[in-house]
Amino acid sequence: QVQLVESGGGSVQAGGSLRLSCQISGHMVRDYCVGWFRQAPGKEREGVAGISSSGGPPYATDSVLGRFTISQDGAKSTVDLQMNNLKPVDTAMYYCAAAFRSNNYLDCRRWVRSGEGFGVWGQGTQVTVSS
Repeated sequence: QVQLVESGGGSVQAGGSLRLSCQISGHMVRDYCVGWFRQAPGKEREGVAGISSSGGPPYATDSVLGRFTISQDGAKSTVDLQMNNLKPVDTAMYYCAAAFRSNNYLDCRRWVRSGEGFGVWGQGTQVTVSS
């Protein structure tokens, strides 16, 4: 059984940086997509970034493009989200999630955008950005 544990959240001022990490444990199948999502109070969950086991181009939603970077370390079984130039609108609970249906990066992109298809979720880590 796969488990995901997020870490690295915290409070920063606008313009600051944080690095979130998603530690993956358990039996990880070869074909997967891992996504980072966020949800602010009173708002719908939003897909932020995604990366597939195929090594294809990672995905980032427009609002974080150029500021957030998703990466994976197979040796450490982690998927990280480097967040630079943080803004108050980035304040949210951040979750990582895994889907195991495909390793195609286009599928991964579509799933992150829709939020559907992810069977395993972490407990979340809070990111707070003050102005």
